[in-house]
Amino acid sequence: MRRGPGDTTMQSDKKSEPSEAKGTECPSAGDAEKKALRTVEAEAEAPQPKGISAVAVLWTFGKCLGALLPVYLAGYYRVSTSLLVCGMMVYTGWKHAREAKEARLRSAIQFLNNEEEYTSRSVSKIKRELPAWVNFPDVEKVEWLNKVLQQVWPFVGQYLEKLLVETIAPSIRASSNHLQTLSFTKVDMGTKVMPLILLKGRFVGNIHASCILSYVGNVEINVEVKRYFCKAGVKGIQLHGMMRVILEPLIGDVPIVGAVSMFFIQRPRLDINWTGLTNLLDIPGLNVMSDSMIMDAIASFLVLPNRLVVPLVQGLHVAKLRSPLPRGVVRIHLLEAQKLAAKDNYVKGVMAGLSDPYAILRVGPQTFTSKHIDNTDSPKWEELYEVIVHEVPGQELEVEVYDKDPDQDDFLGRTKLDLGIVKKSIVVNDWFTLKDTQSGRVHFRLEWLSLLNLFAILPQVLKRNESITNKAGDPPSAAILVVYLDKAEALPMKKGNKEPNPMVQLSVQDITRESKTCYTTVNPEWEEAFTFFIQDPRKQDIDIQVKDADRVQTLGSLSIPLSRLLSNSNLSLDQWFQLDNSGDASRIYINTVLRVMARVTPMSRSTSGKVEELPSPAIAQPPHTSPDLSFASEGLLRIILLEAESLVAKDNKMGGMVKGKSDPYAKINVGETAFRSNVVKENLNPVWNEMYEVVQEIKFEAFDKDLDSDDFLGRCGVALLLLQPTLSLLQWYTLNDVKSGRVHLVLEWVPTVLQLQSLQSYQNKAVPAAALLFVHIERAHSLPLKKSGKEPKAGAELVLGETTYKTKLFERTSNPQWNESFYFLVHDPKHQMLLSAGWDQPMGALVVTVKELLAEPQLVLDQWFHLDGASPESQLLLRAELKILESKMVDMISSGTLPCAASGCGSGNGQVKLSLSYASQDRQLIVIVHACRGLLSQSKDGVDSYVSLMLLPDKSKVTKRKTAVKKRDLNPEYNERFEYALPADEIKLRSLSVSVKNNSASFRSRDVIGQVLIELAQLDLISGVTEW
Repeated sequence: MRRGPGDTTMQSDKKSEPSEAKGTECPSAGDAEKKALRTVEAEAEAPQPKGISAVAVLWTFGKCLGALLPVYLAGYYRVSTSLLVCGMMVYTGWKHAREAKEARLRSAIQFLNNEEEYTSRSVSKIKRELPAWVNFPDVEKVEWLNKVLQQVWPFVGQYLEKLLVETIAPSIRASSNHLQTLSFTKVDMGTKVMPLILLKGRFVGNIHASCILSYVGNVEINVEVKRYFCKAGVKGIQLHGMMRVILEPLIGDVPIVGAVSMFFIQRPRLDINWTGLTNLLDIPGLNVMSDSMIMDAIASFLVLPNRLVVPLVQGLHVAKLRSPLPRGVVRIHLLEAQKLAAKDNYVKGVMAGLSDPYAILRVGPQTFTSKHIDNTDSPKWEELYEVIVHEVPGQELEVEVYDKDPDQDDFLGRTKLDLGIVKKSIVVNDWFTLKDTQSGRVHFRLEWLSLLNLFAILPQVLKRNESITNKAGDPPSAAILVVYLDKAEALPMKKGNKEPNPMVQLSVQDITRESKTCYTTVNPEWEEAFTFFIQDPRKQDIDIQVKDADRVQTLGSLSIPLSRLLSNSNLSLDQWFQLDNSGDASRIYINTVLRVMARVTPMSRSTSGKVEELPSPAIAQPPHTSPDLSFASEGLLRIILLEAESLVAKDNKMGGMVKGKSDPYAKINVGETAFRSNVVKENLNPVWNEMYEVVQEIKFEAFDKDLDSDDFLGRCGVALLLLQPTLSLLQWYTLNDVKSGRVHLVLEWVPTVLQLQSLQSYQNKAVPAAALLFVHIERAHSLPLKKSGKEPKAGAELVLGETTYKTKLFERTSNPQWNESFYFLVHDPKHQMLLSAGWDQPMGALVVTVKELLAEPQLVLDQWFHLDGASPESQLLLRAELKILESKMVDMISSGTLPCAASGCGSGNGQVKLSLSYASQDRQLIVIVHACRGLLSQSKDGVDSYVSLMLLPDKSKVTKRKTAVKKRDLNPEYNERFEYALPADEIKLRSLSVSVKNNSASFRSRDVIGQVLIELAQLDLISGVTEW
C-alpha cells in the first residue's frame, strides 16, 4: 500500500507520542482532521532552501584572506619561520586549553542538571518511604534555605549588576585616564543557584556553622573599553570548598547577632572560563598563573587566618572578630625524605640520575619552601617552621616535594595531615608516604604548642629552645605577639596643609608589616590585626611608624618594649599611646597581646617532670582518690599450654569402617575469661606451645574438631590456692571423664616487679605482659552541659591497646561519682590509655602514657586531670598504678626446664652469633652474622633457615636485611656482613631486631624460629661486641 506525505507525517506523530497512540486505538474523525491540519501547517512552515548569497560568499572569501594574510606578510617582511611556528603552537595550545575548559564546564553543568533531577526524584521517594523524624547525624536539612536562595538569586544578580555599573565602574574610570570609556555591557548571574550543604554546627557562646559550597554557574560578565576596542569577560565559574560561618557575639537586642564572620578553612578550588581579550589567560602556563593569582587574592581575605567580617551593630571591636587569638602553634621539623623518584637524566636521557629535591609546606596562606639538596633521593633537610593554627580540626598541613631544575621543576609527590591529630597527640614523629608518585616518603616531627599567659614558664621555654637546632637559620620562637591596630587621632597635616593618607608600619626585629591606607583623614580607623613570632620577649621591642601613603613623610612614631607586657598579669596592653615626632594631641590606640608558646602534655607534665600548664583551679574536692584496700592487689596468671598425649580417637572414616584419629584443640576457662587454642589436625599427641594470661580455679577441656559437633576429649581443673605459694607449676594433668589422655601445662603466678625479656616464642604469637596497669576512676567535676543547656549523662570509657572498659552511666549530672576500678595487661610501654569523659556523648578526653607512669617514683599517679576539649574548669579524679611483673620463666627457659626449649641447650629455640661495631669515620653500623646453633626443628626434614635483621623503631623495608638460606641444617654458618648508615647520636635511639626464620615453613607452621631484640645503647659499639 502506498503512503503519501501526509501519511508519513501522521506516522511520525504517532511514534513521537506513544502514550496517545497506545491509549486511542480508533481515532475519531475530529482527531483525523486536526492531524491533517497540523500536517498542512508544518508543510507551510517548513524552511525553504536558500539560494546563493553574495554576502556569504564575500564573507567566506574574507575569512580565507584574513587567515592567509599573516603568512604572506611573514614572508614579505622575511620573518623567521620559527617565530611563525611558535605563534601557531601558542595558538594551538590556547585553543586546546580553551576547548578543554569549555568541555569541563559543559559536563559540570550537565552533571549538575542530572544531579538535581536525580536528587529531586530520590528525595521524593525517600520522603514517601522514610518517616518525618528521620535525621542524619552530620548534615543539617536546609532544603528551605536552598529554596530561599533560588527565589532570591535573580535579585542577587540585580544587586550585583547595580553595584558593578553604578559603583565599581565609575571608580575604575576615575582611577585612570586610559579607562574612561570602560563599561560593563552585560552582567548576568545565570540561572544556576549556589547550593548549600550545611554541616552540624557548634553552639558554645556563639554559633558556628560549616557550609559545603559546590557552585557550577553559568555566570556571564562582559567588560568593554571602547577607546581601545577591547572586550573581555567571564562566562562560567566553578567554585568548590568548605566555608565556615560564625555568628558572634550574641547580644540582647535586635538583631540578636552582633556580626557575621565568614572564611574558608582551606583554599577552595576555582575554575574560570574567560572570554574576549582575557582568552589569553587560557594559554597553557598563563592559565595556571592567572588562577593561582586569583586564588591568592581570595586567600588574602577569605582563607584562614583571614576572615570576612560583616558587623551588624555599631561599636564592635572588628579587629578582634577578624583576627581572634589563635588556637595554638604547630612547630614543624622537616627532617628528611627517602626513596624519592629520580627525575634527572644525563646525556639526553642515556644516563639516569637522581633528583635535587626541595619541599613546599602550606597551612592555609602560610607557605614555606625548604632548601634544595643536590643529586640525592634521600635528602636530609633538618629545617624548622612554625605555623599559626586557628581552627582544629579542619586546617591541614599540605606538603609537596619537587625536583629543582633550571627550566621547570618536576613533581615528586604530595601528602597532607590534619593538624587536629597533632593537637590530640601533642607530638607526632612519623614517616608520611607521598601520594601521586611511584615511591617516596617524608619524615616529620610535629609539636603542638599551647598559647599561655604565664610569664613564670618563659625561662623554661627559652632554655628548652636553646637545645633546638634549625638549618634554615631562624631560631625557634618562645611566644607570639598579636597587635590590634585600632585607630589614631589628631595626626599632623601634610605639607601644604593637606590632609594625609595615613598608613602604619609595624616592625619586630627584621619583620615589617603594613596596614591598609585611610585616605584624606587625620583620624584614621584601621581596625586590623598583625601577628609576630617572638624569640625572646625580654629583649625585643615593637616599632610603630605612622606614615603618609607615599612612605616618605612620617606622621608619628612609637616604640614599645615587650618587657612592659611581661609586667602585666595577663601579658597585654590595651590603651592610647602618645606618638613621638608628631603633633601635641596626636595619639594611637593599640591593643597588644603576648602569649608564651609551651608544650603542654595531656597529663599536665612534660617528660622532664616540669609543670607547663595553667595552675589547677581551686576546687572544694578531695585531692586524691580513695579506692578499696584490694585495689591493685591482684597478680597475673600466665598459662602455657605445651602439649597433650594419648588422647582418645574420635574420628572415623568410610562410615566407621576405618578407625581415625582426632583433630584436638583446647578450651581454658578462668572465671569469666575463656581461651581457645589452635586445632592440630589428625594427631593424638598434639603440641600447641601457646601462652595465655589472665588476672583467678582454672578449668581445662579438650575437644576433637569436627564439621558438625565437636567431640569431648576430657577435662581437668587446677585450684589457684595450690599455685600461689609455689608461684610456678610444670606438670602433667590427667584428663577426667574419658578413657585416656593427659595434658602438659606450665602455670606461673606473676605478682610484681621486673620486666620480662622472653626468649620463648609461641605458636599463637602471644607476647608476655610486661606489667599490669590498675586504674581507679573516682569522679569528675564541672563537666560541660549539653547543647540544650541540660546536664549530661556522664560515663567514662577507658582504652588501652585493644582492651576497652566502660563505667556505669550517671543520669543528669555534671559531677558524677563512679568509684570503679579496672586493670589492663601492658605488653609495650608505648601504649597509651585514653579516657573519654562521656561515652554516650563525648565531653572531654585525657591521655596518660605508660612511659610517663614509669617516670613517677612510686609508679603511681593520683590527682585531678584537666580534660582536653571540655570547658576550662572540667576535671577528672583518677588513680593510675603500674605493677611491673616479676617472672621465673627466664630461669626456667635458660635451665632447660621447659621441654620445648631443652633441645637448644638452655637457649630457647637456639642461639645466633653476632658481631656488632660502629665505624666512626664512615658513620656506619656494622653487623656480622656468623652462625646459629641448636635451632629447633619443626619437621623431620630439618629446617631451611636464614637470619633477618631490622632496625627499630623504623619497621619499613628500608632497614631490612637478610642472609642467604642454609638448607636442612640445625647449626648453619652464614658469615655475612651488613652495614647501616647512621649518625652516632642516632645509634642510642635504635634497636636491632634479629629473627631466625624457616624458609620452608608451610601455611600451617610458623616461619619464625626465634628472635631477639638488642638495645644498641647498652653495647660498646666503638670497641665492638661478638656474642652468642
